[in-house]
Amino acid sequence: MQLEIRPDPAEVGRARRWARSRIAGSGIEADEPLAETLILLISELVTNAVVHTGCPAVLRLSLPGVAAGEATVRLEVADSSNRAPVPRCVGDEATGGRGLALVDGLADRWGWSVEGPGKRIWCELDRCARPVDGAGHGGAAERGGAAEGGVTAEGGGGSFRSPVYEGFAYEAV
Repeated sequence: MQLEIRPDPAEVGRARRWARSRIAGSGIEADEPLAETLILLISELVTNAVVHTGCPAVLRLSLPGVAAGEATVRLEVADSSNRAPVPRCVGDEATGGRGLALVDGLADRWGWSVEGPGKRIWCELDRCARPVDGAGHGGAAERGGAAEGGVTAEGGGGSFRSPVYEGFAYEAV
């Protein structure tokens, strides 16, 4: 499945809607962590293509056999820019510049390659990543995939469990 992306920031929202519609028929539940992570990765990679290249791009989503339970989901964004993706270190106050760090932290694998006059950036998520255990051993989950474990924090009205990704804990608010 693929979607052509124009070099327009409004395309990021369109790419998310397109991906959600494809995910809906794939056997991945909309509220499943895999779906939420996939949509975030799509947002980051499409944003990078739109903002940093100024060129049209193509978003490809591969959901083969996901309904069977143990599939790898692959996301690719190809563009005609020859500029290599470069992770940046940004300060706490910066409002951007963290996209590739998020991809690195959330994807089980990612990379990029030259494709004709441009490039292809890809990432993969394993549907059934092994959970991180108490000793921090978790294979794919430890590398950055969605982990079954979490961090428990006490709040004013009780406690919640946040998913843990490569040492990061975050919650939906």
